[in-house]
Amino acid sequence: LFQRLIMLSLTIPERLALKGQAHALKPIVMIGNAGLTESVMKEIAESLKRHELIKIRVMGDDRVLRATMLEQICTELNAAPVQHIGKILVIYQPNPDASLIELKKMPRHKGKKPLTKKQLGSR
Repeated sequence: LFQRLIMLSLTIPERLALKGQAHALKPIVMIGNAGLTESVMKEIAESLKRHELIKIRVMGDDRVLRATMLEQICTELNAAPVQHIGKILVIYQPNPDASLIELKKMPRHKGKKPLTKKQLGSR
């Protein structure tokens, strides 16, 4: 079985929009002391198909381990990391069948130049 080992990437405005949408979400999947097991990966994959944007709570205290888990999940499932704050990971994987989340194009202002990160954050 051939798996694509590519991580999906997002633009800054897309990531900001997804962070805003993820704010109200509750963690769907919990990763316990056993770590990233095969059954946990299956649950994450199913949740991503159903919801497209999910929060995952990691119980471990090791920040480096959490960052490694985030990278591994995104690489194996061809998903995009949206945010990693404390013990919460936010992951996005577009599902063309569900298309629950619509990513907006880069907002523009009167001068027709793309907005900066600071300008986008204040919206």
